[in-house]
Amino acid sequence: MTTGAAYVFSARMTQLPDVISFVEAFCNRQGVGRRDQLRLTLILEELFTNTVEHGHGGDCDAPVRVELSASIAEVALLYEDEAPPFDLLLHRFDNPPDLEAALDRRPDGGLGIYLVEQLAATARYSHEDGRNRLWVALRRED
Repeated sequence: MTTGAAYVFSARMTQLPDVISFVEAFCNRQGVGRRDQLRLTLILEELFTNTVEHGHGGDCDAPVRVELSASIAEVALLYEDEAPPFDLLLHRFDNPPDLEAALDRRPDGGLGIYLVEQLAATARYSHEDGRNRLWVALRRED
């Protein structure tokens, strides 16, 4: 059996605590363990921040829809925004980050895509009806 919840946020960084609270409440209701909750929260923080900062160029009232579902085996996320089309999954292999390099020698950016790729069991993107849509599934470890 799969259970889910969805919520629409404004693309404003002041909404990030509400996004995190939404994830926490969902995970608590569904018995999702702390480790899985933290992985999901990290992915959502990255996606939401990128939507606001890069997709919209700053705070705005554009909607960001977050839909979560849980089954015994996985926790799934559908993330939708109305920023210009951007498939982050296409960029994941362009220039993998050198995690061994000193911090001052690493370029800015790129770690978020890498992070999503490392934490997700599966990820799929499409641009439909003027929205970026990203499906991410995490295998439950807790």
